[in-house]
Amino acid sequence: MFIKQLCIFVENKHGRLEAIISSFADNGINLRALSLADTTDFGVLRVIVDDIDKAKAVLKENGIISKTTDVLAVYIDDRAGGLAEVLKDISEAGIFVEYMYAFLSKTQGKALMVLKADDEEGAEEVLRQHGIAIASPDEI
Repeated sequence: MFIKQLCIFVENKHGRLEAIISSFADNGINLRALSLADTTDFGVLRVIVDDIDKAKAVLKENGIISKTTDVLAVYIDDRAGGLAEVLKDISEAGIFVEYMYAFLSKTQGKALMVLKADDEEGAEEVLRQHGIAIASPDEI
């Protein structure tokens, strides 16, 4: 099951990140997960929010470019080697992980890893075949 993620292009200017995050807060949009990567001129902010349509509208009102992508949120055993096992299954299937980031799980003993693969449907199938739980949007 895929999760909708927003990719937001953020200028590397003082206060830009805070303005985006504050606009979400001001509009009652709750952040569920977040990742930020940057280059010299801009950053890519990836977020999972509780109301993606509202978040997109807020961004558009503020002239901020974003796009929606599908990602998988995978439950990982919170122990040494838990992530390595999941990545091995994906790698052996010939699937490339483009990026990933982690966030807290509400489930005891589990971490959640968001991943974007070059073959999302293939990755989902491989994970399910190996008994790896995939989070639904309601679980995030």
